[in-house]
Amino acid sequence: MAAPLNPNDIRGQFPILDQEVNGNPLVYLDSAATTQKPRAVIDAIVDYYERYNSNIHRGVHTLSQRATDAYEKARESVRRFLNAPDAKDIVFVRGTTEAVNLVAHSFVRPRLSPGDEIVISGMEHHSNIVPWQLILEETGAVLKPVPFNDAGELDLAAFEEAITEKTKFVSLVHVSNSLGTINPVKEVVERAHSRGVPVFLDGAQAAGHEAVDVQALDCDFYAISGHKLYGPTGIGALYGKAEVLESMQPYQGGGEMITRVTFEDTKFHKVPHRFEAGTPNIVGSIGLGAAIEWVESVGIENIAAYEHELLEYATEALSVFGDNIRVIGTAEKKAGILSFVVENAHPHDVGTILDQEGVAVRAGHHCAQPVMQRYDVAATVRASFAVYNTREDVDALVRALKKVEEIFGACPT
Repeated sequence: MAAPLNPNDIRGQFPILDQEVNGNPLVYLDSAATTQKPRAVIDAIVDYYERYNSNIHRGVHTLSQRATDAYEKARESVRRFLNAPDAKDIVFVRGTTEAVNLVAHSFVRPRLSPGDEIVISGMEHHSNIVPWQLILEETGAVLKPVPFNDAGELDLAAFEEAITEKTKFVSLVHVSNSLGTINPVKEVVERAHSRGVPVFLDGAQAAGHEAVDVQALDCDFYAISGHKLYGPTGIGALYGKAEVLESMQPYQGGGEMITRVTFEDTKFHKVPHRFEAGTPNIVGSIGLGAAIEWVESVGIENIAAYEHELLEYATEALSVFGDNIRVIGTAEKKAGILSFVVENAHPHDVGTILDQEGVAVRAGHHCAQPVMQRYDVAATVRASFAVYNTREDVDALVRALKKVEEIFGACPT
């Protein structure tokens, strides 16, 4: 079991944080967009390129064997991290977006007929909306978004009503990237399965912030993105139940995913390799494996508890602005994401002023435009936390927001 974390020790493991931006110490509060990388991950990537850079699965020479071993070791790390039954249940993808597209085209599309329904929530990232719309245009099926309340909590009663005999699939975000809401995904899976409907869970914002056990959740698919998990960009993983993956045909063809090719016929590789066409992101997978090992060394329970405490501190800190700042997303169960709007100031202006103070936040619709429409706002400012953040970071955010208030004025009392 990992020892309790020391925030300053953790921060010291992230080289990028030791710098100034616009003459101020960098305060990085944009981890929902991408996390920074610890030295352990950077070293693993450099080590690959310096010592055993080679293509995998095809070579008998030593470097190729080393690279293959490291690649498959990373797959095992993902399996362990998600508590999947077997490493073959893990498919490497470019990220959660590619995972959704793979499932949409290889599993869901062949099962759709005109009038069939796919149920999602109203708080989804665009990556869990657009791929479904593309296959719906081809099949005549229908997308059914389930509403959420003013606090940003999924309406479970509406979810149950949404599942009918026409429902063929449920796809749901585990943690909302725009609101921070932690959805009751276990209950969703149970209720969907009771009607015979398979479930995909988007874990991009959950993995690395709280423990994920796909066997306990009993979901049919679960996807993660490496760059939101202290790992490299361009890599992620899709978990699928073995019997489900075995039932799927690949939607990308090329090298490596075959066992035999003639001009008349092709035999596909076994799972998971049939879904990994071409030369994969070898170093990305190795970096993801290193990131997972780093998270495990810190302790996912420690991370979750620390980030929850930091979110509470930040939420209370913003209350000093009264009506001048409105928090968007106040669910009882939240991850370390704090979205808000500032009275009389556009989020992009707020983000620019904060950047001048060295504070990096995200300003925009966060690839969740239906969420913005639900709250009747064009965009929000989003401060998102990771284990390397401290209370001093929150204090710097508050000081920078006071600069915004000075420029744009406070609400009349």
